[in-house]
This record gives sequence, structure tokens and C-alpha cells, in this order.
Amino acid sequence: MRVVMTRSAMHFVSPLTFQALSGNPVHSELLDADEEHAMGHINLARWADALIIAPATANTLAKCSHGLADDLLSTLYLAASCPVYVAPAMNQAMWHKTVTQENIQKLKSHGVIVLGPEQGDQACGDTGFGRMSEPLEICKRLMAEPSAQSLSGLKILISAGPTREPLDPVRYITNRSSGKMGYALANAALNAGAEVTLVSGPVTLSAPDNVELISVETAAQMHAAVIAKAPDYDIYIGAAAVADYSPALMEQEKIKKQAEQTTLTLQKTRDILAEVAGLAKRPFTIGFAAETHNLEQYAQDKLTRKNLDMIAANWVGRDLGGFDSDQNALLVFWKNGQKSLAMTDKNRLAEQLISLIAERMEYERQHKNTA
Repeated sequence: MRVVMTRSAMHFVSPLTFQALSGNPVHSELLDADEEHAMGHINLARWADALIIAPATANTLAKCSHGLADDLLSTLYLAASCPVYVAPAMNQAMWHKTVTQENIQKLKSHGVIVLGPEQGDQACGDTGFGRMSEPLEICKRLMAEPSAQSLSGLKILISAGPTREPLDPVRYITNRSSGKMGYALANAALNAGAEVTLVSGPVTLSAPDNVELISVETAAQMHAAVIAKAPDYDIYIGAAAVADYSPALMEQEKIKKQAEQTTLTLQKTRDILAEVAGLAKRPFTIGFAAETHNLEQYAQDKLTRKNLDMIAANWVGRDLGGFDSDQNALLVFWKNGQKSLAMTDKNRLAEQLISLIAERMEYERQHKNTA
């Protein structure tokens, strides 16, 4: 590993730190008299198998996107023929600025792979997107072998989040789903090499880069979006918490509080999972079952009744895991088999589930070929 530091970076961290960690001298000068022919940037560009700019400031992103080369890093970017990754890190307002997003899109069009940023607390006191992805996550992306692309070439459709069923112009029926599991699955599928489309109910999350996002609100809208897409996809993961019932009538004006009691008439919504599994040209279909009791019984019944290929079941209403939590555990069933995925953060859990889906699909493929 070789480290390149800008002058700004050296105000935060001493070059000696990175020299000790990398075991190599730190490069900072564009024209270094100690380098043969004083062309260090060309030598580095030829040496590297990958270039990762982390943290990538708004200034560095702007320079790279416009082809400026006024220091070693920006010149190295222009000279590099290897894959280039950037891990943005900046204040949330700078990240959301139109010009920054234009620079990001321009870099993507040049083939640059953008990692993050993440959402969270920032040094300035703000909270939002702009935190650099954790070094471990960056390394996992950099070190991933082609064999880790277990879903390369496949198209995955994922539904996520809750639905909202309107009662009147200001009220609706919904549930506690945060969408975190579905969004984590979209990111894991993307990292596994798949082309991903995410049909999402109303959440406060941002979809991963390079994922097609279709935003919906009601169960009917989610049904229409999923059924329209599903025949063209290899895999469908129904991670959304779709309302089982919706109001039979939406009042056009706000319902006033009058009687001590009132009655709502609800009608059953269409079963997205069952309809996808019943398509003539059906994808490999995975459902979710969130249960407060009899988890195994209900999950296995749902697997059979809806003709699913797999179902991932989890407890809700308990201290750990479930809705709106960053952690969860899953009990995954398929015909004549099951696997328990222990409590962990949802990003890691999503990776495990995607890996299991790829494993089961490969098994099914081989079984069909030998049948």
C-alpha cells in the first residue's frame, strides 16, 4: 500500500503515522526531486492496482470531476488507469449541494466507484449524510474478489418499508416498519453484483447509489409497481411490511371527532407475494414473516401457502430486533430446509441472507440440470 497526502490532510494527520502503518514513504509532492525523472505521479499510477481517495472532500471531488491537476493527488487521478474509488466526507449541507451532486454524477459517468457517504453525527455538530463510510466497509469493497459477486448478472427486485393507507386527507393507517432491512438488502445485493430495483414505501432512508428507486405510498401502489416489474427479474425479495387491510372509503374531508366510538370499514389488500409467486414467468421469490408468536408455524405455513422459494422470519414486539431496530435475527425456511441467522446488525444480516439466497438458487439450478 502507498499513501498520498494533500497539504490539507497533513494538517490533520502526520505523514509519519501513515508511513508507519503502510511501511512505505508517504507521497505528497507533485514534482519530487528524489523520484527518477521527477515523475512520481506516473510511477505511482503505473504501480497501483486500485486508487482509493478517502476521505474525498468536496474540493477533491470537484477537481477530479473537472480534470484539474494542481497537486499530486489530482494529477495521480488523471494518470491512473486502474479502478478508482472515492469515499466522500463532508458537511451534510455541502453533500446535498447541487454542484456536489453534479460532480458525483460526472465522476460516476467517468467510471469512478462512489462508496457512501453514510448518515450520522458530524464533527461540526450537524446530523445527516456526509460521514465517510467506515474503513472496514471500504476495505471489504476493495478486497472483494470476483467470486464474491455471487449475483453478478442477475436482476433483483426488492420491496421495502411500510405502506400508508389514507383515512382522510390528514390521517392514515400504517405500521412501524423503518425499511432498514429492505434497504440493507438492496445494498448487499448491489455489492454481490446484482442489478437492483427498490420499491419503497415512505421511509427516512436514502437508497444506495446505483439502485433504481421507485417510491410508493399505498399497498395498491406497491402492488402495481412490483407486478409490473417482477416478470423481468430473476429474484424478488418481499421485505416490505405491506398493509393487510385498507379503508374501504377514503373521506374527502377531515373526519371530525364527534361520537364516543366510531367504526372503520376495512377491505383486504391484494397479496403481492402470492401474486408474484403465481406469475407464469416468476422470479425466485423470497418473503418475510414478522411474527409476535408461533414464528416457525406461521412462517412455514406462509412458505407453502404462497408457493414461495424461501421465507425469512423474525420476531417483533421484543426487546431486540424487529421494526425500527438496527439489529435483527432471522430464521430462514425453504422446502425441506432451514437456517438460523443470529442477532446482528441489519447490514451484516442482509449480507448473510443474500449469500444464502445465492446458495439456494445455485442448488436449485444444479438440481434442475441433473433431474
